[in-house]
Amino acid sequence: MRRIVMTIILVATCAGSSGATEPPQPAYSAANAIPLPDGRWDLLSVDPAHHLVLIARGDSISIVDLATGTTRKAGTVSHGHAAVPIDGTGLIAVTSGGDNSVRLINGTTGAQTASIAVGQNPDAAIYDPESKRLIVMNAKGGTVSVIDPQAVKVVSTITVKPALELGALIGPGLLAVNDEDANEIELVDLKRGVTLKPIALPGCEGPTGIAFDAADGLILSACANGQAALVDARSHRLIRLLAIGKGPDGVLFDASRRRFLVPCGQSGILSVFAVGKSRAVNALSPINTEVSARTAALDPVSGRIYLPAARFEPATGGGRPALVAGSTHLIVLVPTLSH
Repeated sequence: MRRIVMTIILVATCAGSSGATEPPQPAYSAANAIPLPDGRWDLLSVDPAHHLVLIARGDSISIVDLATGTTRKAGTVSHGHAAVPIDGTGLIAVTSGGDNSVRLINGTTGAQTASIAVGQNPDAAIYDPESKRLIVMNAKGGTVSVIDPQAVKVVSTITVKPALELGALIGPGLLAVNDEDANEIELVDLKRGVTLKPIALPGCEGPTGIAFDAADGLILSACANGQAALVDARSHRLIRLLAIGKGPDGVLFDASRRRFLVPCGQSGILSVFAVGKSRAVNALSPINTEVSARTAALDPVSGRIYLPAARFEPATGGGRPALVAGSTHLIVLVPTLSH
């Protein structure tokens, strides 16, 4: 297994026009990578209560124990897309896109406890601790499934539009979800089970990842054309476009450090934006990661960032590139104090 030996230091100052003095920018260093089983991956999450990283894989979940740096396989899925912890239960929910289901997996034993039928091609999912509901975006079906994991059932299905990507809760019972084909953010009132007027994203092609800064009322959506759309969640309007790398499939917001973070797998960078006073958003120096590191998860307690990556052979005959055996790993970026 190839190990990450680079150390990346990010030192920058905001280029804000207000003239206000901003706090020092944090730096990141790359810790040793954690080996992962070979195979493709999709979305991942951090379970801070159990010190785990949960990665949706093609046929299972990879559970990474952050205390020991070891990984184990759990559950069985068909084209896993997202794996998220269900707070207070020890369960992991994983979307199984190949058979239109959500599987509940015991995080300790790795055994499946339930399978719940949802819409076509369930992709991204988020857990709402306030309502204790799992919210699943069914990409091809264009619906949102709201699941009660305790009762093990779908409590509502809301019709939206096809090509739903990642979502974020931007208020009590209010879901914002990227629509990759319509180039807009769909707004879903989860309590009433209805859709609201979408937010148009002119200049943003193929939005996927999304994150929300609750304190400032800002949304950032990552677009496939090297842009990110900064949106005012209060007025539901696009503020401006920000340049990012190529190949993003996720966005993070670190509330403690007031940073939007966009993993760009084609460029092999993490685009970073600081949120300053008066909601000013400024680009900081990008962090070098690796080509293929397109999804990421943030530990809200430690501030560490986790990005799966691997090496691939050159594609031949128009097919997908083959993965280099033994190269799959989890990049670990650690925030450090800057002076």
